[in-house]
Amino acid sequence: MAEDLAPPFELLAPAICRGPVLFNAPHSGRIYPRAFQQQTRLDLMTLRRSEDAFVDDLFAGVVLRGAPLLKALFPRAYVDVNREPYELDPAMFDGALPAFANVASMRVAGGLGTIARIVTERDEIYSGPIPVEDALRRIQSLYLPYHNALQSALTQLANQFGVAILIDCHSMPSMRQDTARRPDFILGDRFSTSCARIIVDLAQDRLRRLGYTVTRNKPYAGGYITETYGLPKRGFHALQIEINRGLYMDERRVRKLPRFAEIQTDLMALAEDLIALSASDLALPEAAE
Repeated sequence: MAEDLAPPFELLAPAICRGPVLFNAPHSGRIYPRAFQQQTRLDLMTLRRSEDAFVDDLFAGVVLRGAPLLKALFPRAYVDVNREPYELDPAMFDGALPAFANVASMRVAGGLGTIARIVTERDEIYSGPIPVEDALRRIQSLYLPYHNALQSALTQLANQFGVAILIDCHSMPSMRQDTARRPDFILGDRFSTSCARIIVDLAQDRLRRLGYTVTRNKPYAGGYITETYGLPKRGFHALQIEINRGLYMDERRVRKLPRFAEIQTDLMALAEDLIALSASDLALPEAAE
């Protein structure tokens, strides 16, 4: 296990599962191994601005409401579980990558592979190549156990309730590069392919009734996790939720705002709606239209 990262994640389970929903916070981890801090050319605060900071705290209350919460403890700048397992840039590493590595994806080209090259859209993490063995060790000891736990938890829910619903919880910078403010929430269902329509409709309706601005799929339609685990025809549904960080945190200082508790309360109202969904709800003809 990588230094300072045992265990690499927490799966918080309710005393009684009250519905088929698993909440997942893959990018809120904030334990930075000492060896990584010695490798990087960046200060810790710059690295932390790449986190979906405090998203795990925003959704912590789902456990008391009858739903499990899976959260990474390692940061996405160290290894990103919302990528393919071996989506790697060969120019980053000292040594040869495995032949099966995906070295040509758009995410690799943008510096955002499984082992990221940049954070905050422009800051290079490393001053030079890192050992390829380091990258493979991170994947073996952190990435793969995380996905094994995610798959196992979803399978358990599907066995119990007949379906499983994954809510993949993320946050986004409040402003676009053109300085326009993003909406409060963006819901990603891979353009109506990763979950039954009733799930995304329910989420959008609840958030709008709470007074938030909500859009779908642009620019965040859902990443590798949503695409991989969202298989509605097999009874597995996945919805990505992107939360505007300006709602709940000081983005520069990575601190919670006084309004944090209010946002948390509203998200629990949404969670209760989702947890109440059943296999029969998802089986209705209009659920999949």
